[in-house]
Amino acid sequence: MAAFVFSNLVGLVRGVTITNAFGTSSDLDAFYAANRVTDLLFNLISGGALASAFVPTFTGFLSKGDREDAWRLASAVTNLLFLVLIGVSCLAYIFAPQIVNHGLYVLATGAVISQQQLTVDLLRIMLPSVVIFGISGLVMGILNSHQVFLIPAIAPAIYSLGMIAGTIFLSPRMGIRGLAWGVVLGSAGHLLIQLPRLFKLEGRRYLAILGLKNPAVREVVRLMGPRVLGVAVVQLNFIVNIIIALGLSEGSASALSWAFGLMLIPLMAIAQSTAIAALPTFSTQAAEGRLDELKNSISATLRVIILLSMPASLGLILLRQPLVAMLYQHGKFDEYSTSMVAWALAWYAVGLVGHSILEVVSRAYYALHDTRTPVTVGVIAMGLNIVFSFAFVELFKRIGWMPHGGLALANSLATALEVITLLTLLNSRMSLIDGQHLSSAFRQSGLGILGMGISIWVWEYLLPGNSVFTETLGGVLLGAAVYGAILLSLKTPEVGLVLVAVKRRIRGKP
Repeated sequence: MAAFVFSNLVGLVRGVTITNAFGTSSDLDAFYAANRVTDLLFNLISGGALASAFVPTFTGFLSKGDREDAWRLASAVTNLLFLVLIGVSCLAYIFAPQIVNHGLYVLATGAVISQQQLTVDLLRIMLPSVVIFGISGLVMGILNSHQVFLIPAIAPAIYSLGMIAGTIFLSPRMGIRGLAWGVVLGSAGHLLIQLPRLFKLEGRRYLAILGLKNPAVREVVRLMGPRVLGVAVVQLNFIVNIIIALGLSEGSASALSWAFGLMLIPLMAIAQSTAIAALPTFSTQAAEGRLDELKNSISATLRVIILLSMPASLGLILLRQPLVAMLYQHGKFDEYSTSMVAWALAWYAVGLVGHSILEVVSRAYYALHDTRTPVTVGVIAMGLNIVFSFAFVELFKRIGWMPHGGLALANSLATALEVITLLTLLNSRMSLIDGQHLSSAFRQSGLGILGMGISIWVWEYLLPGNSVFTETLGGVLLGAAVYGAILLSLKTPEVGLVLVAVKRRIRGKP
């Protein structure tokens, strides 16, 4: 979690650095248009789809002590992934003009690309990052399977530092192309920082094989299929939502993008870090048939997610205005821009708990070698998201609210329904959800956020006209203190575990 928070902070610095260097220029528009293509290629071919398929299968071999077959699988998947990514990147390099002139019109959601040749050049520069990120993501999965999490979690910060370096040192001479080379430099750093730890793994070996007849390799490909479809649907849903936003008042699409990015910060720190750390454990317990332990692990992990995401959700809602102002309100980003982003953030924050639980529940399915169910439910949820988007935009217009908030609410509601469905299916099939433990977590956290909400409201009421820094940081510290004190008074087990762990650290005990 600490590494994820650090990476997010470095990411904020990256954003400020790039904005200061390029503002809202057409050059930066060309960069983001090209970057969207490389992101799409990476997400469709590898990305989360590969990790969700590879880690459970690889961990299954490790749990049985079969390191030879584990590394045979890793070698084959690495080689296949490298060849596929090289082939796709070469095709994208050759047909870059066609992608930009025709295909990118859709990816850019209808926006006019004023510098097509520059976009082509930037795309070609950044294509090696697709290959590097693919291999780096696989290395990340291997390290996670060996219960190594810190170095992989720091890797995104190294990527951001590469982009910062490209902006500061290369862009003065190369313009926006310096930032593109910064992407390649950052992706290389993302991989290189993980290699020393990879080389220290026990029994590590590499084989120049493809393993097309290897049942384990075929299992990874089988599990990846539904996930790739799910990623494609998510991308399509994203494009549809942005198109709807472009038809609303000026700045709606940008406001949604900034607000969703802010919601992602606690989501990544709380849920993604926990879910990534939990997947190898879930996979080991599932592979060894220890379903009672798997049930305990899933329930314990979900309790932690609930206890952390509920106060984060309320905090974002209550402190949204000063938070957005503190981070972004300067230059052309005025008070109206702040109000638009804060409005969208409030409705995205409503769904933070659902998004957080989804990160864990989906990985429980992956550990059971079931990628079809979460993808099927996810596709239905994304379809509902589009329906909700049109409905809530019209509803907000009639009420007199800023309509782009309806798009954020649609996302939150669709995610909530997706989570409820997945939890119900998982429990009905294998009884892997301890409802009593989860309801207890909701009750304890509910009492905690009630006290936290009152304290933040009093803080804002008593200190009107203070700086946004004082209002935001003071509200965060006060709310966290009150929430923690209430959980402690309720004798929440997780608080006791944290206190014991801190005491042992202080005393130098493992």
